[in-house]
Amino acid sequence: MASPDLKFDVNTDLAARRTGMSFQRTRMSADRTLMSVIRTSLSLIGFGFTIAQVFQKLRDQDIITKAAAPRNFGLALVGLGIVMLVIGIIYHLQFMMGLRHLRESMREEGLIHGETIFPVSFTLVTALVLLMIGVAAIMSMVFHVGPFE
Repeated sequence: MASPDLKFDVNTDLAARRTGMSFQRTRMSADRTLMSVIRTSLSLIGFGFTIAQVFQKLRDQDIITKAAAPRNFGLALVGLGIVMLVIGIIYHLQFMMGLRHLRESMREEGLIHGETIFPVSFTLVTALVLLMIGVAAIMSMVFHVGPFE
């Protein structure tokens, strides 16, 4: 029969591993939240850019005479998508840094194992790439320069 001390160590080890796994689940949850921000921002940027471009082409072909209101609406949608994405990225970074600090302090206290690392989130990389595309889109719409002109 195992000694009570050995049983306590096994229970403590299992609890520490479960806590470590909960950090991974929390991290994945934060990535899913950022993915929903990316989805919404992508929709806003895409719709805004499309609306502005369609009405600009109609005006260029003299089918309509004024395209300022749809252009401004398109700009507003793209701008809203960019702002939402920036706020989502900032929130994600702050949350992940807080989670890393908490995990590190718990590891130093021996409450969890520190065997796994927090790699760079591919979701965050995707959000940053979309942010660059959104900025290029709005620059193209406002100044008529860039890759989307």
